[in-house]
Formats: sequence, structure tokens, C-alpha cells
Amino acid sequence: MTDIPTNLTQFLFEQTTRTEREWLEEQTTKNDLDLMTAFVAAPRFLSKKIVSYDSKSKGNLIPNLIGFQVDGWNLVRLTRVWLLLHLTPEPKEQFVKNIETLFDTAELNELVALYSALPVLPYPREWLPRATDAVRSNMGFVFDSIALSNPYPELYFSELAWNQLVLKTIFNGKPIHWIYGLDRRKNKELANAISDFIEERFAAGRKLPLQIWRLVAPFVDESKHPKLISLLNSNLQIEREVAALVCFESKNLELLSLLSKYPDLELSIKNGELDWSKIESIPE
Repeated sequence: MTDIPTNLTQFLFEQTTRTEREWLEEQTTKNDLDLMTAFVAAPRFLSKKIVSYDSKSKGNLIPNLIGFQVDGWNLVRLTRVWLLLHLTPEPKEQFVKNIETLFDTAELNELVALYSALPVLPYPREWLPRATDAVRSNMGFVFDSIALSNPYPELYFSELAWNQLVLKTIFNGKPIHWIYGLDRRKNKELANAISDFIEERFAAGRKLPLQIWRLVAPFVDESKHPKLISLLNSNLQIEREVAALVCFESKNLELLSLLSKYPDLELSIKNGELDWSKIESIPE
């Protein structure tokens, strides 16, 4: 088996009853076929209680993998990921075959656990086809398991696949700040696609999800000047703040000059009082 992070095992066991823990401990003595069977059978032996874990106060469950988050998972999902880490990683061909078998036979909740496990499984690049397939999935829970609070896409997706994930998150009305690595993987192609989306929404007089501006900001130019003026003069404080952040991050001289006409907003940004985290709490 791979080295199982101590924090993960300890946290999992803390969530269980005595009977559930005994079942978990029993699985650590099993062969791969039995572990795969346990992966499927886990709901028969465990409750579906929701677990809560604050990595900021407690530290990472997986060392050196900050983006791996389990808060809000149920116990079965957490256990299934833990069981996968007990599969024998060598030889590689057999390990890959075992995981692929689980994918091929999985029902919805099993798929969610498998995609959740991708960033911690051995041979992470082997799962790229599966991960990009999940982005195209029409099953909301499957999409969420790869797109939201999962470090795998940031670490391994191509720019094209990353952009598709972000755009689908936007179109599905999901919170983009739950995409791990969102700001680190901003890129011009994505900004262009979102700019087109902004133009369409403005032309149709439709409301925009404000957070998408954060992905355009580093690449925006004076062509967005009228729209930003409209936002800066909005009756809604949150729209004024979004426009100010865009102008500030654009580094465009014309837009920076525009921001200077709103000294209170400019000062809030420079003092660290206003950033994109404030926008995250606003419903889309």
C-alpha cells in the first residue's frame, strides 16, 4: 500500500463508532480484491454522517497537498478514499487496472469518491482522461467532485481543459471561488471567453455573476471602460467594489486613472481592506 497520511487515518477513526472502526481496521489486513469489495460495500457498514474539518486550524490532512479538502463530505466518501490508499501500488499496471475497474462499475456515489481521490492516488497523470470526462459529465455531483475543492485540475489539467472546467462552473451557476487554484491559473484565453460572455450579458441586459470579473481583471483593457464606469456608478456597493478591483488589477493606465476618481475604493484596496475574498460571500 501507499503511505497513508497519519492525519487522515486519525481523523477518519475519530468520526466512527466502535463497530465502524473495527470494520475499518479489519480492511487494512485485506488483499486488493477484498479492498475493492469493501469500497463498494462501505455504505452497509458505515453511517452517512457529514464530517467537518477545518484545515486552517487543524493543518492539512494530506501533507504538501493544501487543496485536498474533506469538509462537508459524508463518512462513506471519506472512507472510500482512505480504502483506495490501501491498494497495492505495484506493479503499476495492476494498480491502474484495479482503479479502472472501479470506475467502470461505479454508481454515482462511488464515482464521486473516485474523483475525489484522484489527487492522492499514485500515478496521477494516468487519471487525466477520467478527470476531463468528469468535466463533461451531466451528473452534477460528479462534476462538483472534480471541479470544486479538488486540487487535481490545477495540478494536472492542460490550459484548455482548465478553461472548460471554469467556464462550465460559471454556466452552471456554481461558485467559482470553490475551484482550487482559480487565481493562479488565470490566463488570456479564459479571459477572452469570459469577456465575450460579459458582452453578451450586457447586451441582453442580464445580470452578471460578479466573481467572473476576477478572471478578466489582469487582461482587461480600455474596451471595458464603459462597463466599468457603469459598475463604479452603481447603486450597489458590491458592484462598485468589483469594478474597483478590476481597474486596480488591470495595470492599464486608463483604467487606473479611472479608479483614481474613486479614492475611497482605491484606498481600501491599497490598505488590504478590499479584495476578492469579500466578493465570495455574495450569492451569484
